[in-house]
Amino acid sequence: MAHNASPDNATDARTVPARTQDRPTEVTAAGIARLAGVGRAAVSNWRRRHADFPKPVGGTETSPAFALRDIEQWLRDQGKLAEVPLRERVWQQLVGHPAGAAAALRQAGAVLLLAHDRPAAWQQLRAAADDAELTGVLPAVLDAVLAARLGPGHPVRGLTREALAPSAALVRATGDLAAADGAAAAYDFLLGRHLDANPRQYTLTPPGPAALMAELAAVAGPSGTVLDPACGAGALLAAARERTAEEGDAGERDAGEGHAGESDAPVTLYGQEADADLAALTALRLALGVPDAQVRVRAADTLRADAFPDLAADAVLVHPPFNERNWGHDELAYDPRWEYGFPARTESELAWVQHALARLREGGTAVLLMPPAAASRRSGRRIRADLLRRGALRAVIALPAGAAPPNGVPLHLWVLRKPGTTPPAPQLLVVDAAGPATGAPAGRDKPDWQTVRTTAVEAWRTFDRDGGIEEQPGVRRSLAAIDLLDDDVDLAPARHLPPPAAAGGPAELARIRERLTTTLARTTALTPRPDGGAAGPARWPLTTVGELARSGALVLRAGGAGTAPAGGAAPAVLTDHDVIGGDAPSGTLPEAPASGPAEEPVLLQAGDVVVPVLGGGAVARVTDDSTAGAALGRNLTLLRPDPAALDPWFLAGFLRGTANNRQASSYASTATRLDVRRLQLPRLPLADQRRYGQRFRDLAAFEGALRLTARLGEQLVQGLHDGLTDGSVSPD
Repeated sequence: MAHNASPDNATDARTVPARTQDRPTEVTAAGIARLAGVGRAAVSNWRRRHADFPKPVGGTETSPAFALRDIEQWLRDQGKLAEVPLRERVWQQLVGHPAGAAAALRQAGAVLLLAHDRPAAWQQLRAAADDAELTGVLPAVLDAVLAARLGPGHPVRGLTREALAPSAALVRATGDLAAADGAAAAYDFLLGRHLDANPRQYTLTPPGPAALMAELAAVAGPSGTVLDPACGAGALLAAARERTAEEGDAGERDAGEGHAGESDAPVTLYGQEADADLAALTALRLALGVPDAQVRVRAADTLRADAFPDLAADAVLVHPPFNERNWGHDELAYDPRWEYGFPARTESELAWVQHALARLREGGTAVLLMPPAAASRRSGRRIRADLLRRGALRAVIALPAGAAPPNGVPLHLWVLRKPGTTPPAPQLLVVDAAGPATGAPAGRDKPDWQTVRTTAVEAWRTFDRDGGIEEQPGVRRSLAAIDLLDDDVDLAPARHLPPPAAAGGPAELARIRERLTTTLARTTALTPRPDGGAAGPARWPLTTVGELARSGALVLRAGGAGTAPAGGAAPAVLTDHDVIGGDAPSGTLPEAPASGPAEEPVLLQAGDVVVPVLGGGAVARVTDDSTAGAALGRNLTLLRPDPAALDPWFLAGFLRGTANNRQASSYASTATRLDVRRLQLPRLPLADQRRYGQRFRDLAAFEGALRLTARLGEQLVQGLHDGLTDGSVSPD
């Protein structure tokens, strides 16, 4: 854990070697690429081809660092840079700061808060002071504004004269960025870039789950006090405030003009985070991002050193650390928070559940993001049983895999309500928002959050209002607590939901059978005849895909790039699984980082040929009108032929030849990779290409019919098995 600097332990600036204080701001190859708007490969080429390219001044052999001022000058001399954007200049000063990026970001955030809350004081201070005077006067001014905004125990420490001494340029540039972009937007950019640059250091709560958790907590009404005892980067607290504002705006609209909404009520956001640096950055994020809320963030281990022991919050939102063994089991055996039982060493998540309940007012709501094992591990069954008996645990909602890290695990949401003097009848709502019965057309990369949100919120709102809910097989059900109090007390939703009707019931099975019969007849009609030909292989003159690309007969593009625009519609992604299986595009683009604009993906056009480069199979797919407009996914290569020179079906057909793929493939110990540029094609006139292309098109239609036949057959067989075993289909 990082420790905050204080006046007592700060190093005197006079004892710092001159080379440290005068150390130039450094930039990596990735930063150079960002400055010039090129890829990292271009920077590597510049280093090899230009003898006057600046030499490294730091870093390592594999990741060298360069002096920013030398790089800027070289880029200008080469005509590759007119002026470094202000955002990039501030960012490079942050990452090259001698105290480290986190400490520099803490300083920049405090300056942005000063510029936001006291703009006149900031302008006066900046105009009147030279660098030495600025960094000498600034600590007292920053301490005052931080204490006023975040309270006397805030975590933004270490802003001493000595710490700020090398930061005059950063301070001034940060003020310029606040004037250009606004203080809140400037800090969002810098913090987002910092989090993106350190993905292994921070476990973040994605926007989808954060908004859903805030909405579930708000079903009981707007919250005046919200606590996140493991607040991380503050996503849950920001989502809670946004949800409270939305609820208040809706109430104001319903009440009519001239009536105050609930959003006018003061809101206090309490957060605690064990990482001192992250706690400071989060406090600044909330102070700038939600200026109408009172923010109280503290840096300490929540379970061992609770910063808010007397708090009775309206709502508690938590994404706790999972599978944590060193959570304080030995020290906290007699802690009064364990009202529902002392958690085992392996049940850290149940310690967080009880901490959340202990910090709620009576009737307050807690929503926790939990690993699925917490619902069924035998070591936690006694605590789960007591939570059910006393009516504290109200709902368990299963989310689809990919909702939040770890992305391969379908996490759960636990919704709890602190019992009052007259607790409700012990009932539990179980919801499976990840199951096929919800109808969510989720892609492989990202869940369909609109369907997940609708399923979860509607079920919880109805259950909370009525005390029960109408059963929907495979989706939701309310259960009496006594029915769950067996030897296991297993609360996993999938174990308690009746399955949906088999394949939609007998009527749907009849439709599948009719469609299968029609498809079988079509498949028979499309079955090709291997017409006789020459006695041996043809000896055509050959060319390669690489030669065709160099001559302009086709364009080669690699997939995988691209991000979804913020707030805008994003195209579906054609994945390698879709190409191999003949399916419609099923993937989704990743969200654009908060630190920059969206990256344009490679979009498909009708007539493009798409080839997977991993796996060793001979596959090539011609894009039709239904797939046009989709984004090209990872591990795929697009070939866009010039229709005046190449027939796309002729191209795709010859690319699928087994011998052709074998000679163009390279083999590693665990994978086969296709070098698309080495694939060969015969040199044939366009008329002959089209003859072959028509035959390849007919083969593709036959292959598609075979795939559809297999899928319909599997659906019919499985549907009949399910129907016979659940009684919806008669054996007669």
